[in-house]
Amino acid sequence: MISKSFNIFKISLALFLFIFASGFTVIGHRGDPINAPEETFESFDKAFSEGADYVELDLHVSKDNVLVVSHDRDLQRVTGTSEIVSEHNFSDLAQLRQKNGESIHSLNQIFEHYKNNPKAKFLIETKKTKKGNPQNMEALLKQVVDEYGMQNRVMFHSFSVKSLENEAQLMPDIPRIFIAGTTKQINFDILQYVNGVNLSSNIVTPQIIDTMHFMGKKVYVWDEMNESPKKWNTLINMPIDGVVTNYPATGNEYRELKDQSKSEALNQNVYYMSSQKEPIYENPYRLIKTDKYVEPLGGYHITNIIKFNGEKYVQLGENEFANATGFNSEFSLRDLRPYFGAKVIYRGQQPNNFLYADPNDSNSICNRLETNHSERIITIQKIGTQTWLKLKNGWVNAHNVLIQLNPNNYLGNESEQSYYNLPRGQRIKNIDLLQNLAIIKPSTDQTIKNADLIKDFNNFYVDFSLTNDNDSINKI
Repeated sequence: MISKSFNIFKISLALFLFIFASGFTVIGHRGDPINAPEETFESFDKAFSEGADYVELDLHVSKDNVLVVSHDRDLQRVTGTSEIVSEHNFSDLAQLRQKNGESIHSLNQIFEHYKNNPKAKFLIETKKTKKGNPQNMEALLKQVVDEYGMQNRVMFHSFSVKSLENEAQLMPDIPRIFIAGTTKQINFDILQYVNGVNLSSNIVTPQIIDTMHFMGKKVYVWDEMNESPKKWNTLINMPIDGVVTNYPATGNEYRELKDQSKSEALNQNVYYMSSQKEPIYENPYRLIKTDKYVEPLGGYHITNIIKFNGEKYVQLGENEFANATGFNSEFSLRDLRPYFGAKVIYRGQQPNNFLYADPNDSNSICNRLETNHSERIITIQKIGTQTWLKLKNGWVNAHNVLIQLNPNNYLGNESEQSYYNLPRGQRIKNIDLLQNLAIIKPSTDQTIKNADLIKDFNNFYVDFSLTNDNDSINKI
C-alpha cells in the first residue's frame, strides 16, 4: 500500500519541479506562420532554427485513412482550391500546392522528413467533430508514431475530450494536453485524461497556474494571431510551462532572458527608504516602464526577488517590478528612520571615509568622502547587520561616518524626532556632536566644570582615542 506521506512527497516534488524549473517550452504554432506558409517544411524549419523546441501541427483524416497535416478541413485558404480533406484520397490532396510550392503533407511525410533530426519535436492537435469523428484517428496516430519510433518526440493536444481519452488508452506514456478557451471548460473529468492544459492567454492568471501546478498539471498558453510585446511583457512573469506562439523567435528570446535570471520567492512587507522615486516596470527583463512609481517611505508587499544582469528586482504585484535597492523590511523601519532625511559627515576619527559603488562588494571602492563636509543621505539599505547609506558619489557604511539629524520634516519623516522616539539604548551612537555648537563649544578654559555633562552623552559614539598627555578624561 502506498502511504499518505509518500503521496505528499510526490506532490511536493512535483511542485518543486514546476516552481524551480527554469524557462519554459517554446512551441511554434504551425511552425513559423508569419514567415512561411503554415505547416510546411519551410515553416517548421524556420521555427526550429529560431529556437522552438516543438512545432505544432493539426491533423485530419483523408477518405483513404491517411493522417493529413492541415488546420482547416477545407483546403481553400492554404491552397486556393476548395477541397474537403475527408472527401478525397490523399493522392488527390497531395496534388494541391501551397504558396511556397510545397504540397499538402501527410504525418508520415513529416516524420520521414525529420526522422534523423532528434531535436525536431511535434505537438500534434487532433481535429475531431463534436460527435468524436473520425473515430479511428487515434488508432491511426498510434500506428504512425510507432512506425517511426516518435514516442519521445511528440505530445498531443486537443479540444476534444474523447480524442484525449482515446489517446490515454492507446498511448498512455505520451503527454496529453487539453486546449481550453474558457475556464468553464476545465473540470475534473477532463483532467483525469491529461497531463496539462493549454489555455488562452485571455484567461490565464497566476492563480489558475498555481492551481493546475498543485494538481500536478502543466500549463501551456496559446494566443490568437495578434500577439504583441505588451502581452509578452506580462506573460513572461507567470510560471508557465510552455507557450504555443506564432512568433517562436520572440518566444525563444524571452525564454533566454528568463533563463538568465534567478528567482527567490519571498513574502514580506517592506518600506522604500530613498528620497528618489523609482519607476515600476512590467518585468525585470525588458524594463518597460509603467505609469507607476515607488514613492519615498512607501509601504509595499513583495512576493519575489529576481536577479538579472547583475541587478536585483522586487516583485510588487502581478506585473509590477522595481529595482530592489532601498527596500527594507518593515521590522527595521523604526531603526532606520533617523537616517532618512539626515546628513553624514566624516570628522577623521572614524575608521575610513571610503565610498563604494556597490555596498555588497568590498572591492568596489570608487571615491572618498570629503573631511568635515556634510552630505545628504539619498538611500538607506540594511544588509545583514550593517546599515549602508547612499550619497551623491557612492555608498558609505554608517559605522564609518557621523550622522547629522534633521530637525525638520523631510518627505514625511522627521529624522531627529525618530531618533528620540527610540528607547535610549536603541538609539544610534554615531551622532555628530559638533553639528550643534550650542551643545559643544570651543573653549580656552581647560577645567572641567560639570562632569555630569559627559554622562548625558553615554549613548553617543565619541572616540577619545586622541594622543593627549592629559589623562584626566580617563579619571572621570
